[in-house]
Amino acid sequence: MSRDKSAVAEVIVVRGARVNNLCGVDVDIPKHRLVVFTGVSGSGKSSLAFDTIAAESQRMLNETYPAFVQNLMPRLPRPDVDRLEHLSAAIVVDQSAMSGNPRSTVGTATDTLSGLRTLFARHGAPDVSGPRALSFNDPAGACPPCQGSGQQAVIEVDRVLDPSKSLNQGAISFPNFAVGSLFWKVYARSGDFDVDQPVGQFTKDQREHLLTGSGPSVQTGSHPMAYEGVLTKIERLYLSKDPEALPARIRQAVHDCATVGPCEHCDGSRLNDTARACRIAGHSIAELCTMQASDLASWLRALELPAPLRPVQGGVVAALEAMGQVGLGYLALQRPTSTLSGGEAQRIKTVMHLDSALSELTYVFDEPAAGLHPHDTARVIELLHRLRDKGNSVLVVEHQSDVVLAADHVIDLGPGAGSGGGHIVFQGTPKQLAASDTVTARHLHRHLPVKTDARERTGTLRIDRATRNNLHDVTVEIPLGCLVTVTGVAGAGKTSLLASLPTGDDVAVLDQSPIRGSRRSSCATYADVLDDIRADFAAANDVKATLFSPNSDGACPECSGLGVTWTANALGPEVATRCATCHGRRFRADVLSHTLHELNIADVLDLPLTDAATFFAGSRTGATLSRLTAVGLGYLALGQPVTELSGGERQRLRLGIEMGRRASVYVLDEPTTGLHTADVHVLISLFDSLIDSGTSLIVAEHHRDVIARSDWVIDLGPDAGHGGGHVVFTGTPSQLKQAPTHTGRALQATHT
Repeated sequence: MSRDKSAVAEVIVVRGARVNNLCGVDVDIPKHRLVVFTGVSGSGKSSLAFDTIAAESQRMLNETYPAFVQNLMPRLPRPDVDRLEHLSAAIVVDQSAMSGNPRSTVGTATDTLSGLRTLFARHGAPDVSGPRALSFNDPAGACPPCQGSGQQAVIEVDRVLDPSKSLNQGAISFPNFAVGSLFWKVYARSGDFDVDQPVGQFTKDQREHLLTGSGPSVQTGSHPMAYEGVLTKIERLYLSKDPEALPARIRQAVHDCATVGPCEHCDGSRLNDTARACRIAGHSIAELCTMQASDLASWLRALELPAPLRPVQGGVVAALEAMGQVGLGYLALQRPTSTLSGGEAQRIKTVMHLDSALSELTYVFDEPAAGLHPHDTARVIELLHRLRDKGNSVLVVEHQSDVVLAADHVIDLGPGAGSGGGHIVFQGTPKQLAASDTVTARHLHRHLPVKTDARERTGTLRIDRATRNNLHDVTVEIPLGCLVTVTGVAGAGKTSLLASLPTGDDVAVLDQSPIRGSRRSSCATYADVLDDIRADFAAANDVKATLFSPNSDGACPECSGLGVTWTANALGPEVATRCATCHGRRFRADVLSHTLHELNIADVLDLPLTDAATFFAGSRTGATLSRLTAVGLGYLALGQPVTELSGGERQRLRLGIEMGRRASVYVLDEPTTGLHTADVHVLISLFDSLIDSGTSLIVAEHHRDVIARSDWVIDLGPDAGHGGGHVVFTGTPSQLKQAPTHTGRALQATHT
């Protein structure tokens, strides 16, 4: 039966999608609806929503720009799909980290700080010369000593300069200052020092000149270089930059020799004296930026301002209230965006779109409920409905059952992960999904029973009077030999409590922080199995092992073994395009002629970890990969870059590796992030086996099944920010069900 054109225009038509593991997917996706893509991790959800629909929308949008603009932009490849119709402009709201720029804050990201500067410039006293004079990113408003960074790094001289050595003996230990280096030649050839005299015997003036002095240019042998003291040069070249932007060895050297703290002059506010002196109703802009957003909204709402300033005032209040609506009312505007979790960053990005006058857009979200307490998930669902009701299409990749049940339409992919997925196994309403027989359907309303036979504790870890961040003098005893869950709404103080735990060699703290490494770092390199794999290939083919390294002899010359080429983008971040020579395989063609059990090195690196563990069964590599599969990472490719992993995946990768070392206490921060409920149940079984073998687990977690299967629960709250930081409950899960806390009510709602 044919459909009329208006009906067809109400769906996004996808035909023959083969991106990643998608198996020629055909699907019609309703527009102007909240559509949730679900399925086990690695089933193809992101491949369909992000890598097919959003990617093609962005590519086609780029083609509408004039030729001059297009020449400044990277050429995006067309996704591997036969047909895509009725796309609209897509806005991707993912969980990628926000700018690592240390000058980016919650206030600058949400544009609320711009509004505050306008209010102070036009109504504050004493007068300032304009909004620029209130900006820490402008010389007119920045604190001179810290240059608007709010931080002050103090170098411990003894860690940079060895007084027992002369310049010729390498007295300066900081990298790039080694004997014979360009920097070293400036001091050695300046004529100001005896290069064979131990620097500890220098006069006071000589020492000061070496460390902080300045002077005329010195001939280094290649080109003249201005004289600049050792400490001055280190501060200028390295301490003033974002640490993550520095090379690894420089970053480590800075970490080893410098202590970083708030700037003593501006007390960390980043602003100069004039900016801090300007006040409205007795408060400076610096003081307002330390308030949590909910309190600042209340203060601004009550402020009496002249009529011309009320629209600006209303705009700032609306943005702050929007932060509260998505569960971020506990954040302060001075909070650096680089410190936000993936979920916090995603919700900050969403706030920026709430009051947009644009409609008929396609918003694509990546697990917006990840890392959220059920109390906060309800707010996110309301936000998604608001975007839909403005005439937009809202596509959401999500595991959380509350979000799935709130959808207008569900598309379930599977049936499994990796090569076992890539098919549409269900589409329809949540009610229809519940009556189907997919993995998602079977777990939609299935919850593990609340534990009634808690393990006996084997000891305790005590936290005494913790005051980190928003903790209010918290004292608590944490049982050992058990699964202990620390719960509470986002911002209640869970992570702060974990950070207050006593540390030691037998305590492994595994969080969701980024894994340090370049674009070349992969699951295989991080798990330390790639050297063994190269050795296996070398032995099987009687060639040298370096041939099987994409970072060495075997690398594709076109992309230098990256598999992609990176193109600068004048309108945004650089873009990766699959290498046209090796087609993303990273190796030279002749290297791929060598095989191990009929697979070449690129084939092996493309294997899902589950298959790779079987391929290398019986070896150290196989044992390591089996542990990674056990923590729910079996769908990841062996060669997948670690830079592409989510926070939950990074944490589980660390856990899988640590399991081989057997710490006595594991501390985890929301390890179920990004996991389908079926995979969560597997992870809980792993937790049980670890504890039964003598390990203690302390887990900050929102997932109600993890809480239900715990031996002991510590619930923080009652709310977020300064409304949290208290222990509101300790006890067993069955006791928690009766407690009048946000977590207790959430557990009771699903585990009756």
